Amino acid sequence: MPAMSSQPEHGETRRENPMSRRPIAVPVIIALNGLVFLAWQAAKMDPTLEQVMAANFLISTAHLTHGYFWTLLTSAFSHEALWHIGINMIVLWSFGSLLERLWGTWTFVAFYLVAAVVSSASHCFVSSVILHNPNIPALGASGAVSGLLLAFALLFPKEKILVFGVIPIPALVGALAFVAIDVWGLIAQSRGGGLPIGHGAHLGGALCGLLFWASYLRTRFKRPAAVHAAAMTLTPEEVGEFQRLRAKLDREGPQALTPKEKVFLDDIRDRFMRAHEGR
Repeated sequence: MPAMSSQPEHGETRRENPMSRRPIAVPVIIALNGLVFLAWQAAKMDPTLEQVMAANFLISTAHLTHGYFWTLLTSAFSHEALWHIGINMIVLWSFGSLLERLWGTWTFVAFYLVAAVVSSASHCFVSSVILHNPNIPALGASGAVSGLLLAFALLFPKEKILVFGVIPIPALVGALAFVAIDVWGLIAQSRGGGLPIGHGAHLGGALCGLLFWASYLRTRFKRPAAVHAAAMTLTPEEVGEFQRLRAKLDREGPQALTPKEKVFLDDIRDRFMRAHEGR
């Protein structure tokens, strides 16, 4: 839930605008991924380090059988290829930063870690039960990122996202398209074809996003809204932002608003309505 900040205002409290918070967890997660990536690069020149990295930063059913349970999590912070970490970290920053602001850091971190573990477990299930090869290793943040993407799409289904950085489509359409691609890819792998991609991990992460939305976000997560009439008092910064968005609406229409701007305007609207009801 969004955090509350108490400020004396005629004996009342004012709600903090979550969009004013800076993401903390997302930069830390990106930094950890970067450090593990550098360790993989160093391992290419050191066979002993390579063995250590393979034992502790790859996930497979065989690893779990031998007691390497921590790889359910560490593998989600692990990338060997530059393109792999680049894509995952760009998507994480794009969607994760907003979601961390909306949910709060602790809720965001809890979801991300759970999605990471579930996606790793999903890979093990798929490789053992569907592909009949418990030795298939996997690594990468793609599963956890898939969970964030689907959660974002369910919260903002009509928000435009850019597929491959150029094609604008509604967020929910894009997320469901990625899920469909993973289902198709998994079917192809089960028939002996397909690409060496962890479709099972992607689908496990996406399932986490769906379940989190259905069980928590949809029913209990509230967009920023004041809880008292006194919260209608705006700071100078909020007044300036509100005036800027009014001009943007007049000039470009509601479709031009970003998710942050929509949440901010929803906050102002709800605060006004509650202030009006309190009269």
